[in-house]
Amino acid sequence: MPKVTVDGVEIEVPQGATVLQACELAGKEIPRFCYHERLSIAGNCRMCLVEVAPGPPKPQASCALPAAEGQTIRTDSEMVKKAREGAMEFLLINHPLDCPICDQGGECDLQDQAMAYGRGASRYDENKRAVTEKYMGPLIKTTMTRCIHCTRCVRFSEEIAGVDEIGALYRGENMQITTYLEKAARHEMSANVIDLCPVGALTSRPYAFEARPWELKKTLGIDVSDACGANIRVDSRGREVLRVLPRVNDDVNEEWISDKGRFQIDGLTRRRLDRPWIRRDGKLVAASWDEAFAAVAAVRPGASVAAIAGDLLDCETMFAAKKLVGALGSNLLEGRQTGMDYDTSSLAAVNFNSTFAGIETADAILIVGSNVRREAPLVNVRLRKAVRKGARVFLIGPEWATTFGGEFLGDDLSLLGKLPGHVAEALAQAERPAVIIGGAALARGALGAGLGLASWFKLVREGWNGFNVLHLAAARMGGLMLGYAQPGGIADLIAARPKLLLALGADEVDYARFADSTVVYIGHHGDKGAHAADIVLPASAYTEKAGTYVNTEGRVQFAEKAVFAPGDAREDWTILRALADALGVPVGFDSFEELRAAMVAEVPALGVEGLAGYGALPAGGGWAEGTFAYPVKDFYLTNPIARSSPTMQRCSAELLHGEDFAEAAE
Repeated sequence: MPKVTVDGVEIEVPQGATVLQACELAGKEIPRFCYHERLSIAGNCRMCLVEVAPGPPKPQASCALPAAEGQTIRTDSEMVKKAREGAMEFLLINHPLDCPICDQGGECDLQDQAMAYGRGASRYDENKRAVTEKYMGPLIKTTMTRCIHCTRCVRFSEEIAGVDEIGALYRGENMQITTYLEKAARHEMSANVIDLCPVGALTSRPYAFEARPWELKKTLGIDVSDACGANIRVDSRGREVLRVLPRVNDDVNEEWISDKGRFQIDGLTRRRLDRPWIRRDGKLVAASWDEAFAAVAAVRPGASVAAIAGDLLDCETMFAAKKLVGALGSNLLEGRQTGMDYDTSSLAAVNFNSTFAGIETADAILIVGSNVRREAPLVNVRLRKAVRKGARVFLIGPEWATTFGGEFLGDDLSLLGKLPGHVAEALAQAERPAVIIGGAALARGALGAGLGLASWFKLVREGWNGFNVLHLAAARMGGLMLGYAQPGGIADLIAARPKLLLALGADEVDYARFADSTVVYIGHHGDKGAHAADIVLPASAYTEKAGTYVNTEGRVQFAEKAVFAPGDAREDWTILRALADALGVPVGFDSFEELRAAMVAEVPALGVEGLAGYGALPAGGGWAEGTFAYPVKDFYLTNPIARSSPTMQRCSAELLHGEDFAEAAE
């Protein structure tokens, strides 16, 4: 490892590190605009200048200079100070004085670094250059006059998202960043350029002019828009969530988040259930809590009760419902709303065992029945990184526009039993082979055949487990850990014909098959479940309660409460606790702390943040056949919150269905 001296302090740095990274290891702050840890090096902005000896007697860009044995680096010399002031002066030549009306104000890298490293005055009095605005879609608001040409957005689109939609036109001071023919950015991760932009050139269109950062309360949360469990920060003011930003977690989402997870939050204030409702004479009418509980008690279900868990639920809600159903003498619990009935006796067989970080290191990957780009955009990013490291990817299923290449083998699941020779050879010879079974394949009974592949190609080796199942719902793994799975799936509940059906935010169920049951919907939006319910009890959305979530790789994560639910809505566990009183049964908890303690006592893994241990992978075997379609038809409208969101509705209409939206000036 090379030894370098930074401002008089000698340190060792990893082989291949840059001078900028060496300075940071020494605890020195180096200003930068174009450099980003997860993007390629551009060397555009020249703010990271340092003095290096041996070398030419001039400042050098530390982001693009390798650290070498014996270097002496100065970050605080007079030469460096003047060079950085000059670079900042150039960056500000054309930058407009927009700070009072710019949404980046208060969290702007240019503001902060101008204060810390800039001159007190400018020597330029020429007119500032103006750039026409560009249209990048319903999510990204552009003010390109502010752009400093750092090209972070260009490099993100090309390298991380894998969609070459943003680039540069012209040269020199006439250079402009734009999308191709000024069309909307049409990939599922497009809004991450808002976080990457160090100035106010790219900001959030839905959040425009809503708030300043110092007005907002910041709460740590978990994204429930898919099964990846991205770490997020929920920014709220009063009782309203104004924006969601990603948190850095290298094991899960790095520092990215999908557009749906970021922008569905405006659906939290629309179509909300804020009071109980009871169906009378075929119509839902408003009621009080006492009337609603009395109506549930009047059913007198005895042990004829069942519960269906929705896709967005926290583990505490599911455990509280399990205790209530169990106290009534039933064990009818199910979370797979659409009818899947795969074997859940071993959770290792339905887990993403490679982990998201691990799949990057796979060298041969077979994807079965998953449009990863729509079902798990954050996993799609990892697959792209694996391909860039040399992995070969093969896919079974209808073709879709991948961002990592790959070879489509066909859309019949019978291919699992007779893989083409070159595919079998690639998996057999790979040091870290992996198979990913998606939701479409699970629904067609492909789990056993997939486990057979695990045996044939030795997917489980020393330090490596390459068998993966990619779920679609944030609540799926937590529900399976709590027993929300019948041997025959939801068909077992239909056959039991329960008098009382507790629908816990379940909006994808075919309720026509429960015509003989009294359906009690405990949820937060007036979506499909509420329309079919006999009694509606208003509950809290994921930002309105603390909870435990388990993502598709079996990672247990905790979220905090950001805001209060609207109107008379209550947290789910309190509703279930009150229902227990109304039905005259004990459930063993009276507070959230007691509930969580009881849950952890029953399932200890839910009390420890991190990967849960599910044991060894079971033996597989079996046969699967037939073509299939992917379950996610519309990426932007997959859950009741997103379906209530004007932003997601516009994304669906414009980006997926090609509708035109005229700007106000038109």
